[in-house]
Amino acid sequence: MTLAGNALVAQSGGPTAVINNSICGVIQEWQKNGNGYKIYGGISGIKGILAGDMIDLGLQDPSIINGLRYTPGAGLWSCRYKVSENDQEKLLDICKKLNIRYFFYNGGNDSMDTAHKTWLAASYAGYEMQVIGIPKTVDNDLPFTDHCPGYGSAAKYIATTVLETGYDLQSVSTKNKVTILEAMGRNAGWLTAAGALAKRTAEEAPHLIYLPEVAFDIDAFLQDVQKVYDCLGYVYVVASEGLVDKNGEYIAAGSSKDAFGHAQLSGVGEKLKQIIEEKLQIKARCNILGTAQRSAMHFASLRDAQEAYTSGMQAVKYALEGKSGIMVSLERAEGKIYSCQTGEVPLEKVANVEKKIPLSWINEEHNYVTDEFIQYAQPLIEGEVAIPMKNGLPNYITIDRDLGKVTLNPVE
Repeated sequence: MTLAGNALVAQSGGPTAVINNSICGVIQEWQKNGNGYKIYGGISGIKGILAGDMIDLGLQDPSIINGLRYTPGAGLWSCRYKVSENDQEKLLDICKKLNIRYFFYNGGNDSMDTAHKTWLAASYAGYEMQVIGIPKTVDNDLPFTDHCPGYGSAAKYIATTVLETGYDLQSVSTKNKVTILEAMGRNAGWLTAAGALAKRTAEEAPHLIYLPEVAFDIDAFLQDVQKVYDCLGYVYVVASEGLVDKNGEYIAAGSSKDAFGHAQLSGVGEKLKQIIEEKLQIKARCNILGTAQRSAMHFASLRDAQEAYTSGMQAVKYALEGKSGIMVSLERAEGKIYSCQTGEVPLEKVANVEKKIPLSWINEEHNYVTDEFIQYAQPLIEGEVAIPMKNGLPNYITIDRDLGKVTLNPVE
């Protein structure tokens, strides 16, 4: 142990089905090797920490902590909050008061930016504190890591939804013969592309996939739909919420923005439905999964859950080795048999940087993915998590946010 002091862990951004596995990994590894020092949990991410809202996780029942491994949502609650320079000063003051020497932050692109700024602020202030980022995102868009914990489970859910609703579309004789599934993905189409994992024959869904990595052409889209419809009599489309036109403008975006200036996206599926019905005179249906695609712990990928837990454990190990200013990464070994180990990447390389699907993994017509994507994504959805059940439903847990509450007034 390089520094004598306590640890602090928090989550930020949109949850994933397995995000709590990472938090559990951090807590259990710290309780095992943290030399008896406390580990605090920041409630609602950096925003809660700045408000002095933290709990001593050592006072939680061990069964509750372990229950995080099969519970969706953000177990420590989350936020979307962009830190300012003044916030960084407040954060350091809080860390000094609680003797926080190990800071673990679990999240995506914006969260890694927060972790990076925290590390820089501590370094400039001469305050010794190991800062480690732990990756998570269903969007799979963090760079310098083969994939992100959270993606495999969301991909599994998307593929399963396409498979099941594809059977529904194919088997029922109705007027609605085009189904459009709108998937999450602002600028990267990893989650949308996962729909291709459901396809086993030419007739099965999905038939068309549209990603934000390439410009969306409405005329070409209508031709694609008509061609499949003429051949099969039904069409299944998976489209990203972040589709853009040739000018780089979102096909469907609202006027509001989040704390980081990102436009709020919604409605691309409904818009495509209207275009099909108006231009082709074919009845269509739009399925919007919303947060269901990131919350489906009942059918999460076991491999994803295990890698999320390992990422949390490894964050603690790296910190206790004296490493700081890094994010835990996942490194895939070459070969046909899937194998992956943890690595590290400087936070400055991943903060606010997006990794998109390689253009070589998108077909020439820009309406589907290639076999390279299938080979990449297939291993990530393997296995299922055993979920405790009660009265026919998953028996998830909730951390007691009042137990072990830190007595600390907000820093002015």
